[in-house]
Amino acid sequence: MNYDLKEVCKDIRCDTVACIGHLGVGHIGGCLSVVEALAVLYFKEMNIDPKRPQMAGRDRFICSKGHAGPAVYATLANRGYFDKKELLTLNQGGTNLPSHCDMNRTVGIDMTTGSLGQGFSCAVGVALGSKLEKDGATIYTLIGDGESQEGQIWEAAMFAAAKKLDNLIAFTDYNKLQIDGTVAEVNDVAPLAEKWAAFGWNVIEVEDGNDVEQVEKAVEHAKLGRDSGKPTMIILNTVKGCGVQWIVDLGAGNHNSKVSEEQAAAAIREIRGED
Repeated sequence: MNYDLKEVCKDIRCDTVACIGHLGVGHIGGCLSVVEALAVLYFKEMNIDPKRPQMAGRDRFICSKGHAGPAVYATLANRGYFDKKELLTLNQGGTNLPSHCDMNRTVGIDMTTGSLGQGFSCAVGVALGSKLEKDGATIYTLIGDGESQEGQIWEAAMFAAAKKLDNLIAFTDYNKLQIDGTVAEVNDVAPLAEKWAAFGWNVIEVEDGNDVEQVEKAVEHAKLGRDSGKPTMIILNTVKGCGVQWIVDLGAGNHNSKVSEEQAAAAIREIRGED
């Protein structure tokens, strides 16, 4: 099935905003910045089957940037892994949708994540396992730019290159903001592309990581490197809170912010272009 990825992005954004607004608080900024990557993976590039979520040899996505969980849930619901109504149970008692992704709670989640750097290490391990099994899967993972200040990220990066994991494609959500301010002020990770190249990775930079066509082209290019002997890092230059101007205007304050149902409704109208 061919999907209109721009419309898919709108659906994912709206459902992400709706579930966070229903809860009243959440990691809204960093969820909205990664929507295009999620749409491209789940609606075009990944070999998956929502009716068989444990299908052998399937591609896998591991969201190491665990606080983007609500956006992942919205993506899974839109892809048919579970009913959209379940999104409104986000982070509430008895939910299957905790704030950060949990493979034991949520259909379609391939790895429990949240502690910075941990999910990325797991993705490297999954990629190694896939290589050993020779199952032909591509392993995708997403890290944050603030998360990239963690030493665990670079230990895993070194290991992935040493093991020639060319079945591993990673994304950095380079929105330049983290909970305490700008990434540059807290502990600058620049020059990011040069760092990943120095660690033995193929590197692809996307000028606008919130342009779904640019992201799609980057993933297609990355997949050409499956026999290169190197893992690939796609650096997405994104806007934290992309799609809703008042959330963007909060700057670092949108990392984890209050969102009322009225604000969510207005945000959804803005995403749909109805204002």
